[in-house]
Amino acid sequence: MKSYLVGGAVRDRLLGLPIRDRDWVVVGATEAQMLELGFRRAAQEFPVYLHPQTGEQYALARREIKTGPGYKGFSVDAGTHVTLEEDLVRRDLTINALAEDDSGQLIDLFDGRGDLDNGILRHISPAFTEDPVRLLRVARFAARLGRWGFRVAHGTHGLMKRMASSPDLKALKPERVWREMKQALAEDQPWRFYQVLHRCGALAQLIPELEHAMASSTGHGEKGQAEEMPALTRAVRLGADPKVRFAVAMYAAARLSPDAKGLSLRLRAEREFSELLEMLLRLGDDYRLAVRGKTEQLFRLIEAARAPKQPERFRDFLAACSALWPAAAGEDAENIRQALTAVEKVRADSLQAEGFQGLELGRELRRRRLSAIRQSLANR
Repeated sequence: MKSYLVGGAVRDRLLGLPIRDRDWVVVGATEAQMLELGFRRAAQEFPVYLHPQTGEQYALARREIKTGPGYKGFSVDAGTHVTLEEDLVRRDLTINALAEDDSGQLIDLFDGRGDLDNGILRHISPAFTEDPVRLLRVARFAARLGRWGFRVAHGTHGLMKRMASSPDLKALKPERVWREMKQALAEDQPWRFYQVLHRCGALAQLIPELEHAMASSTGHGEKGQAEEMPALTRAVRLGADPKVRFAVAMYAAARLSPDAKGLSLRLRAEREFSELLEMLLRLGDDYRLAVRGKTEQLFRLIEAARAPKQPERFRDFLAACSALWPAAAGEDAENIRQALTAVEKVRADSLQAEGFQGLELGRELRRRRLSAIRQSLANR
């Protein structure tokens, strides 16, 4: 029984990146032995266990044999005879098939170190095509490692094109697609996630509305250009969080969709993501009018967005608008921020303390908030 550190922890150490998770492969062990040592079962489908102290994942070395369609159409052999090499060869990319023994010695059976040095995302074997999730993972790694010039190997891109036309891709559960997309949106170059899927043909199957909205592909051999998704690029520069990045990335696609709300539901995006996109679609035009600094238009936008009650969501909305319409951002957009600050200072409970109630309270609240906006603009 022997344990090896594998995958992302080894890859990221060699790249000098922060290590997010440490995963281990155990060779020569049985489930009974793992449970006897205090490990807890972590998954039903696969022999993966949680360490009793660290909580890190330890998986029995396994072979996977394709038995049917889809990403779950595999039988698993996790017997004590399965070797480390047999476990590593079933992985997706060479850079993810690196391992270390207990002395820290690097085990590199597929030249993953060479691909790290050369910035290549390369498949290990033709078995890469058996799992459609690998398309999404390659796209996500392109988003994460793109700033160091990592690119998809020509042969791997060819396999991805074949996979994009496979029924297995359509069989992917939306939740699985969303999990990879959400992670990619938090990376340094999230637009590369969509570019990679676009160029191999997978985006047309997964999010056809976005396929239509994106600019024509520059071809696999050319360097990925952020200009294909300029608004998403600006959102990253502004330091926007994944919710804002999602809304910006999907805005044009949602406008093309006959059912914009259905798009978010189909992608299985969490409520806070989908609500921000819907708000952007509903109030984007109002934002472009409001940045001109007209008191009534500013107040109308703030009211429609329920900004005083949901200030954080409104600030996310403003960040998304700044990325989508940079010409309207800057000093003009500061009108909206100052107007919101002015409105927030006029509180309903303060007016109630002065004796205002019912319809009179609503009218006075509106009057004073409009007056506060006018004063705010006059002071600029």
